[in-house]
Amino acid sequence: MTLAQRAMEQLEVWPDLSSGSASCGAGRALRSVHSEIVHFHSDRDVDLHLTAGAIGRFHDDLQESTAIRLVPGSDWVTVHLDCDTDVDLLMSLVSAALKAHQNRPSPAGRTAGGECNFRRVTVLPRG
Repeated sequence: MTLAQRAMEQLEVWPDLSSGSASCGAGRALRSVHSEIVHFHSDRDVDLHLTAGAIGRFHDDLQESTAIRLVPGSDWVTVHLDCDTDVDLLMSLVSAALKAHQNRPSPAGRTAGGECNFRRVTVLPRG
């Protein structure tokens, strides 16, 4: 089982999340009642809809993590899963994303946060 599959299985049992197809057309998504929260694009790459406010609050810590890729102006972060610690980080960030979305109403008729980072981030293996 890949790290992404294990993470998805863990998150699918969270009561605030339901699974379906990702709106970007690539992979599976988990969503809350407010918005899509997580896109599983590959066996290692996951996009997380963290929100601009949460990214601002955690920016320095996110920037220091070798597992996180930030795209300027995006409400999403990309998490590259290389080890169990990266899965633990994803779980913590999903919890933060759920909290951030509870405090942010979704615009009528569309998913808040725009497009995920799929095809906008290149993740190089750790060396």
